[in-house]
Amino acid sequence: MQNTLVSPVGILGFGVEGQSTLRYLFREGVKDIVVMDKNPVTLPDVPAGVNVKVCSGENYLDGLKDCVTVVRSAGVYPMSKELFQFQMNGGLMTSQIQLFLEQTQSKATVGVTGTLGKGSTVSMISHILDKCGKANAIGGNFGVPALDLLEDETPDRISILELSSFQLMTLSVSPDVGVVLRVSTEHLDWHKSVEEYRDAKANLVRWQKREGTCVYLKDAEPTAKIASESPAKTKYAVSLADGASNGDGDAVIDGATLTIDGVTLYLADCKVRGIYQLENMAAATLACKALGVKVVDAFEALKSYETLPFRMEFKGEKHGIEFYNDSYATRPDATIAATGSMKRPFALILGGSEKNADFTELSNILVKERPNLKRVALIGATAERMLADLKKAGVDEAGIKTAIFPTLEDAFADSLNIGEGGTVIMSPACASFGLFKNYKVRGQVFDKLVEGV
Repeated sequence: MQNTLVSPVGILGFGVEGQSTLRYLFREGVKDIVVMDKNPVTLPDVPAGVNVKVCSGENYLDGLKDCVTVVRSAGVYPMSKELFQFQMNGGLMTSQIQLFLEQTQSKATVGVTGTLGKGSTVSMISHILDKCGKANAIGGNFGVPALDLLEDETPDRISILELSSFQLMTLSVSPDVGVVLRVSTEHLDWHKSVEEYRDAKANLVRWQKREGTCVYLKDAEPTAKIASESPAKTKYAVSLADGASNGDGDAVIDGATLTIDGVTLYLADCKVRGIYQLENMAAATLACKALGVKVVDAFEALKSYETLPFRMEFKGEKHGIEFYNDSYATRPDATIAATGSMKRPFALILGGSEKNADFTELSNILVKERPNLKRVALIGATAERMLADLKKAGVDEAGIKTAIFPTLEDAFADSLNIGEGGTVIMSPACASFGLFKNYKVRGQVFDKLVEGV
């Protein structure tokens, strides 16, 4: 589809995505551009004949008055009064994902969203397609900004996008294959309500064409509700044998097995750890089935799939202790899933920066449904609040040793007291800011501590 951007074009937010948008506008020959960001802006070399105006600081939104079209970066909240006024005055607002889906020449587009498992599922889809000889590329919230994918696009390629609620919030076009993973609550420091968050997620499938495909989890009520908004004729459901759906989906997870079309995959034959990964594997396989891949070939490919860094990553066994790095677990439900996969007595490193998450359910599950949890080492700004919730859940009565530590190093040292035959897992249920720059740095520090054991 031909670009229909009307100049002057504003770029709202100039982080990684905004800089990608600028490169795209240069390629498209847009001559009048306004860059708006609260932070100081450093422009790259600007082509001759192109005028780029910069508006930064507290009044950066003043630049809206010079724009006809605005490309909103994902992290910029779209429902502000300034953006509302801009559109009421005839301004056009779009986004990277909107532009990509309108203009892509890809053979097919796949979009994946959910509160948990997006990155893993996207990489599993790509891995299956690679093994089956189908050209593909990953972008969106995962790695490459979507508009960068247009640069070297070929008509035989399948484009796979990981999409957050931020990216989906104003979307009015959906990918060919939409995958809706487990949706709970997240980003309530940004979204005004749980309803707004889930409504944003629904845009992934809300605008699908009838010939599209929607993949969803049947036993997760918010996910099933989102899937019900898809007009796609083909809907593939993942169900749990012991769930409310009684295993009547297109993919059935039963214990540590996954069955689709009469073919069964055993988790024991795969490199990934964690039963919760079967949901991601099911969704990835059904998405690939929609793209013409045979289930038996997808399952064979998944046997060689390796976990993404810091996502329930097995780091080996030393002195009889297993180590798992789950630094990417920045939400309570991620830690609930990870700890549910522990087979041996385990020590858990928990805590980080404050996002005002509710730790009540996590605390109750850890204390009452994880009988092999023996120690909890708490770190970060959330440590005091987590400790209070754990105590309310009865952590002392359960005999689980719990303490707060000033650093990850101290928490790790204490966790080693789990001893031979045990497991140490870092699955913080919180973001890392304060103690670390991001979850990757936190994960790298944990890896080094394991190396030193």
